[in-house]
Amino acid sequence: MTKILLSLHVLAAIIAVGPVTVAASMYPAAVRKVPVALPAGAGAGEAAGPGDVSTVRLLHRICRVYAGLGIAVPVLGFATAAAMGVLGDAWLIASITLTAVAAGLLIAFVLPRQEELLEELAARRPVERARTARLAMFTGLFNLLWATVTVLMIVRPGSTTGA
Repeated sequence: MTKILLSLHVLAAIIAVGPVTVAASMYPAAVRKVPVALPAGAGAGEAAGPGDVSTVRLLHRICRVYAGLGIAVPVLGFATAAAMGVLGDAWLIASITLTAVAAGLLIAFVLPRQEELLEELAARRPVERARTARLAMFTGLFNLLWATVTVLMIVRPGSTTGA
């Protein structure tokens, strides 16, 4: 059962967290590429171009949807840790703490700022570069936290479970 839970936990992390990290990383640059004014001759029915708001909207939707699916990662992680008998290990407690911080960062800083920038673009108002830079900083911190959790899950310092 432990191997099944661990497999599901890892798959959930790859499938749910992976798209959020990639889409969130692409978001600030995609915002910068959107022209504030519609190009001459552009109509409402035209296909999305590389600097279109629809690209930014899609990236935000990916972040929102997969962040919601990402709740499966800690749920399966707790089940796996309980099955392995490592709930009190320092590496796991550190991982849980960093995961909570990453989730808080995503919910409190990344997703709301993405939404604000998307609203600005949809209204065809200019977006300050400093705002996209701050979003990139929060996204980078989110990604760094997940990378750290991944390393802790692999290295498991002080673990007696065989790794």
